[in-house]
Amino acid sequence: MSPEQTDRYAVTLTDEQWRERLTPEEYQVLRRAGTEAPFRGEYTDTATAGVYSCRACGAELFRSDTKFHSHCGWPSFYSPLAGDRVELIDDTSLGMRRVEVRCAACGSHLGHVFEGEGYDTPTDQRYCINSVSLRLIPDAG
Repeated sequence: MSPEQTDRYAVTLTDEQWRERLTPEEYQVLRRAGTEAPFRGEYTDTATAGVYSCRACGAELFRSDTKFHSHCGWPSFYSPLAGDRVELIDDTSLGMRRVEVRCAACGSHLGHVFEGEGYDTPTDQRYCINSVSLRLIPDAG
């Protein structure tokens, strides 16, 4: 991500600061739009009630009550907390059209969103998010 791209986010750090803050795997996924291996992520099958926040900046992104089992290998949600919590960007990097999902607060890569796959969810969307991009804050109680 170039410096010009990061100027529009509320949370801005230099590349060196991101490298210091994140583990190498977190940095690769969050700041370089990598993908963690399927079915290995910390939150793939988690059913704990709570809020999922951006691992890079802490912005709240998804609630556990919108998480569902899509059996795709990554945590799946049918909606973010609010539309302004994530940024959607057309992605043609693999020779096909996909929609990248980024944290709207810091611009970190979260995953991709897919539509029309026929899941029985209120939105018919699947936000396919890397576990390493998230941190679960369990509900109190």
